[in-house]
Amino acid sequence: MHDAHAFLQNLALVLGAAAITTIVFQKLRQPLVLGYLLAGLILGPHVPIPLVADEGMVHTLSELGVILLMFSLGLEFSMGKLLRVGPKAAIIAVLEVALMLWLGNLTAMLFGWTRLEGLFTGAIVAISSTTIIAKAFDEYGVKGPLRELVFGVLIVEDLFAILLLTTLTTVSKGTGLSAPDLVRTIGGLAGFLGAVLVLGLLFVPRLMRLVSKLHRPETTLVTSIGLCFSMALLAQSFGYSVALGAFLAGSLIAGSGEEKEVERLVEPVRDMFAAIFFVSVGMLLDPAIVARHWAAILLLTVVVLVGKVVGVTVGAFATGAGVPMSVRTGMSLAQIGEFSFIIAGVGLTLNATGSFLYPVAVAVSALTTLSTPWLIKASTPVAEFVDRHLPRPLQTFAALYGSWLERFAAPTPSTKTLGSRARRFVVLQLFDVALVAAIVIGTTLLLPRLSASLETASGFAPWVTRALVGGGAFALSVPFCIGLARVVRAFARFLATEALPSPGAGKTDLADAPRKALVGALQLVNLLVLGVLLLTITQPFLPSSQGGVVVGVLVLVVALGFWRNATNLDQHVRAGSQAMVEALAAGSRRSADLAAEPSTELSLAPYHAVFPGLGDPERIVIPEGSPCAGKTLGELNVRGRTGGVILAIRRGETALVAPRGPETLQAGDILAVAGSHGAVADVRALLSSRTQDHPAEG
Repeated sequence: MHDAHAFLQNLALVLGAAAITTIVFQKLRQPLVLGYLLAGLILGPHVPIPLVADEGMVHTLSELGVILLMFSLGLEFSMGKLLRVGPKAAIIAVLEVALMLWLGNLTAMLFGWTRLEGLFTGAIVAISSTTIIAKAFDEYGVKGPLRELVFGVLIVEDLFAILLLTTLTTVSKGTGLSAPDLVRTIGGLAGFLGAVLVLGLLFVPRLMRLVSKLHRPETTLVTSIGLCFSMALLAQSFGYSVALGAFLAGSLIAGSGEEKEVERLVEPVRDMFAAIFFVSVGMLLDPAIVARHWAAILLLTVVVLVGKVVGVTVGAFATGAGVPMSVRTGMSLAQIGEFSFIIAGVGLTLNATGSFLYPVAVAVSALTTLSTPWLIKASTPVAEFVDRHLPRPLQTFAALYGSWLERFAAPTPSTKTLGSRARRFVVLQLFDVALVAAIVIGTTLLLPRLSASLETASGFAPWVTRALVGGGAFALSVPFCIGLARVVRAFARFLATEALPSPGAGKTDLADAPRKALVGALQLVNLLVLGVLLLTITQPFLPSSQGGVVVGVLVLVVALGFWRNATNLDQHVRAGSQAMVEALAAGSRRSADLAAEPSTELSLAPYHAVFPGLGDPERIVIPEGSPCAGKTLGELNVRGRTGGVILAIRRGETALVAPRGPETLQAGDILAVAGSHGAVADVRALLSSRTQDHPAEG
């Protein structure tokens, strides 16, 4: 009876405090998560307020919140949707997580924290908050491709978080983690996921459809929650996070087609326990520790905001998302949350980190949470501003890059061969990276012993022997670095040739400039990803940030070559635009001969082969009554809002080549528009719509 009374008392304290802070923060139009953290601070033992909840009991209840949050997220992602966004999301997440692991580790090193604390710090800042983003997206009504891409990245991040938790737990227990251990860890996770998905898809969707036919909401709710907690327990039994099991349960139920009804029923229960989870986090926030480590909190906040925006934006653009979508995706993911708390809690429980790291993580999360709604709200105008102020060669490249990447996704007889050859290049690159990392780590760990042995054998001074050992390691790694550079270049050429084939011997190569620009871009992206991976692996063993300087110089050299190719591409596009004007004029004459208005059906398909590298330009006519008539290209910001580029405009007998922002559109104008198919479709929707809303909001 005493335990029941204590449970009721703690539950009343937590929900009462959460209710009050929720009302206040709702009135102030601030994120509710901050209100929950404040409620936890009030109920915690670190402030002189005579309201203290039992930390252990509240933490137990909070675990239910984590499970239900991940279950609800899983309901949004069926296996088909995960596979659709998977490749792009995986590339973005790999680059971003690797970059944040390196930056977090580097920040910890600047403050003199231990190597283990550096590893935990990197993991804490690497994982964005699914809960905070979901609430913000719901509040602002963000739907469509942006929501799918962001949550796809979050799912891959969560899988990385589980792998990081497993790795850090092993390292913190003092057992170490060798390469075979890491392979076994990844293999075990893959095997668990495969078994659960295969067996789950056989039974769970059928069960949910059967239960749904009973038309009893309470039965549907109980069955869904039962599956959720059963899957969470199964994952925990195999040594994985309960969050992973809950997410898998939601994804399997989503495959039944009943996810909307289940989500509606689960939502009130989820929101209640999610509030308890964030209150429990706030209870661990110690203001004294926060005040003592204010510099680290501010620097880590900057690292999260800048590092995630840059990492995600670059990764999204590299996958062909376009400048507007890439910037909006990056600004949506610039925060940390629930998984960061879990990782910090593991470090605290295993005594792998100081007691300061958990409050620091909570403080950084609170600051980045506060900024998240503002960043999401500002992401669209910022994306348009960034695109508008890019140098013209980069604007041209950005508009065409997505159309080149689309050719990889188009099914062709050589698709299977393309995939196998691409995988071979990737394996070779990773092999070289692993060898270089092994040389760096081995030299760092064995340097004192090797230097002492050489000093004893030769009688040289200690600094001489250390220099000799370092020089030997450098000489040993040079062949692998050269081999890596060659493979990166060969891989880029292979992909670029697949996207923009060469015409063969004796024929004029009209796609030479676009192909060189694509080669430069692919080299730059590949080198950036591999460089960040190498830094992430080796940074915990290096005494300084010299590795980052080396990678930065290499990226800068490749970037200068890319800029030269992008400038040549811009000149190539201007020449192609001049020829495109004649194509538009021919279309106008044909329409006139038919005594018809300029037709949107007269395509530029016959000219695609003549202008390789310009994507698949399409002909768009400004109709009478279009709200775009009378507005300048700068006011419409067509490229910034859609990602498409206007190559030329035909207005009667007047021709406009590569029109700029001050040019005013008029009804009857015939435009040649290039870009990815999605971008061109957005341009068509924008120029023919009756409103000036964004054609692909969300």
